[in-house]
Amino acid sequence: MPIPKSEKIWFNGTLVNWDDAKIHVMSHVIHYGSSVFEGIRCYNTSKGSAVFCLRPHVQRLLNSAKIYRMNVGYSADELAAAILETIRANKLKECYIRPVIFRGYGEIGVNPSGCPLDVVVAVWEWGKYLGKEALEQGVDVCVSSWTRIAPNTLPALAKAGANYMNSQLIKMEALANGYAEGIALDSAGYISEGSGENIFLVKDGKILTPPLASSVLPGITRQAVIEICRELRIELHESPIARELLYLADELFFTGTAAEVTPIRSVDRIAIGKGSRGPLTAKIQERFFSLVNATSEDTRGWLSFV
Repeated sequence: MPIPKSEKIWFNGTLVNWDDAKIHVMSHVIHYGSSVFEGIRCYNTSKGSAVFCLRPHVQRLLNSAKIYRMNVGYSADELAAAILETIRANKLKECYIRPVIFRGYGEIGVNPSGCPLDVVVAVWEWGKYLGKEALEQGVDVCVSSWTRIAPNTLPALAKAGANYMNSQLIKMEALANGYAEGIALDSAGYISEGSGENIFLVKDGKILTPPLASSVLPGITRQAVIEICRELRIELHESPIARELLYLADELFFTGTAAEVTPIRSVDRIAIGKGSRGPLTAKIQERFFSLVNATSEDTRGWLSFV
């Protein structure tokens, strides 16, 4: 899906025209994948435009940068302010937000230390990642032949551009075989995550989700859903999940900033439960959307109003 243009992009502290936000072809990031980024949503809520979990997203961005020895030069407060400023400058009521920090044009070679850091915030209008109907009907997925990155290879706790080469292989394989998404196993053969989503499994009224040690990105929506489950008094465990439990699950769903809370109706052509959105998934969805749309009280401070 083409990216719809907005008016302005925040580029190293200055708002520039969308078409003028350019980098040199010899920038380090193009050759070596040296970038960290975030995906954030701004919702047009019942009380006005608000960014969901802005602070946790900004902190994860800075954590990713720290792992890759990037001295960003902007504080969490400054980056959060830049994101809100960019939304206001583009006059968008709701949008997807992409802050990215990358190694720019300086030197060539694996060592990035001689290259400057560029910090960019872009925003644009974007719909439902897996399709609007997927939130109700669910999606058909497969277990990928591609394994998620192993521990001590690339840091899974960092949301880095290079990690998403693995995600691209998972996604392209799934689409080529007629599925909406792929689920990757970790290097030990346990369930890890989708190409861009965390995964939750419902069995006998309890919920399981893979631990961070299963090469799982610490998803912001993942954490929000964990807290929602606690609030709703749904028993939840973070533990390794065997592949075959996917087929035996009563319900499955993805979480993510883009995917939000998306049911999975089949895995490898095997129907999950009744082959449609299950009751616990629907209950979590309802609570999640009541929070992001500000139709219920935001007691956790998850919404930052533009």
